[in-house]
Amino acid sequence: MSKADPPLCADTDGGIILTLHIQPRASKNEVCGIQDNALKIRLTSPPVDGAANKLCREFLAERFDVARSAVEIVSGETSRHKRVKICGKDPALLRRTLEALITP
Repeated sequence: MSKADPPLCADTDGGIILTLHIQPRASKNEVCGIQDNALKIRLTSPPVDGAANKLCREFLAERFDVARSAVEIVSGETSRHKRVKICGKDPALLRRTLEALITP
């Protein structure tokens, strides 16, 4: 990992920021673990007209038990590599949820 790589998860005011690697057009929506210091997520939606971004926000909102409006793509709207802010809960609780998602 280079010094320029963002962390997988960083605390922010009222939530966390996650680094994601998105694989669109997958057979099912799922968290696949960690890849290159990013949470890898497979999504069924194609990367067309923002469909994959919308599904990404919905998928994360459901997994972290927050409102869809609490999930915001901070950077990477048109990239597979995204930074997403999840608000509305204590960062420690969101981190525990993240650990549960990546632990088999």
